[in-house]
Amino acid sequence: MDSTGDRIIAAAVAEFSQHGIAGARVERIARSARTSKERVYAYFRSKEALYRFVAERELAAVAEATRLDPADLPGYAGRVHDYFTAHPERFRLMRWGQLELTPDAPNPVQASVTRKVEQLRAAQEAGQLDPAWDPLDVLMFVNQIAMSWAGVTPRDDAFLAARRAAVVAAVERLFPR
Repeated sequence: MDSTGDRIIAAAVAEFSQHGIAGARVERIARSARTSKERVYAYFRSKEALYRFVAERELAAVAEATRLDPADLPGYAGRVHDYFTAHPERFRLMRWGQLELTPDAPNPVQASVTRKVEQLRAAQEAGQLDPAWDPLDVLMFVNQIAMSWAGVTPRDDAFLAARRAAVVAAVERLFPR
């Protein structure tokens, strides 16, 4: 992507994080990216296509930063907690897609969930994870616990450290290493 495309993407992340998909305005994205609305549409055919692009990039960044390790779900939960408390705007960006995209349309979050569920299923088959749990439930429970503090107004470091310890301990009790 060239510099115009990079500026569009950065502006879109900020716009979608703040306003959601429905509330985002291509005009504001273009103005923030110092380009024209027509140029935005030259790169991305629609506002939803632009959202999907930035959401897929964000999911790749989350996956890289948090690395799901089915043999260490408490560690994974701690990394997810750290990522989203450090980047609340990215948490909002992903939530908007879950709230606003139609269930029958391709959803970047759903593709990521499917990949992670397969990793968990493989770990169950290899004896690394309790097979009594549905792998989808494992992923949802761990992610919900890990992200429980992501949308909360930031507090001091001691507060966040205590919340992280609680997240890791809760996941450890459900899914021991």
